[in-house]
Amino acid sequence: MSDQIVIIDYGVGNINSIKKKLNLFNKKIIVSKNPIEINDSSKIILPGVGHFSKAMESLRELNLIECLNKAVLIDKKPVLGICLGMQLMALKSEEGDVNGLGWINAEVVKFKMADKLRYKVPHLGWNTIQFSKKSKLIEGVPDSSEFYFSHSYHLINSDKSIVLNETEYEYKFISAIESENIYGVQYHPEKSYKAGEMILKNFINL
Repeated sequence: MSDQIVIIDYGVGNINSIKKKLNLFNKKIIVSKNPIEINDSSKIILPGVGHFSKAMESLRELNLIECLNKAVLIDKKPVLGICLGMQLMALKSEEGDVNGLGWINAEVVKFKMADKLRYKVPHLGWNTIQFSKKSKLIEGVPDSSEFYFSHSYHLINSDKSIVLNETEYEYKFISAIESENIYGVQYHPEKSYKAGEMILKNFINL
């Protein structure tokens, strides 16, 4: 197994901006949908912008689900899901009413706002995060740092032990998770300047 980091290419739109940020850290970064290259990588980034059910369909059509399950659940390689990429780790989603990868005990639901004039959906723009526990992923990132968000759905779960960050948008929602080798962020670190760069740097240095 090499020390390369693979960004999973399954037809989503934020791959190039993630790769550009990761190239700042002088690591071998590849973008691939090849199971052999994924198996040969030491860390995995699962990006994502778009529709949950279409993303799962794309992963199935590319025969990537079995490969990813082996890498994450059996080989225990560190994986970072970004935005939709984190949501795909859940058991299921309201968006398309389909099952996800099932790596974490959580579901994905749409924002349900009482004050629809003040709180628009999608949740778009800058918002702060609050730490729920310590993690190597967020070392050096100040609590209440601002990150860039763009989403209409969010995670819910009953297992508070995996919640890494929360964010308030009328009500609190899960904005990052950590469960053993599985990491996920609802925000976009690749668009969040220094704080986001620190998240990506911490991940590739795990």
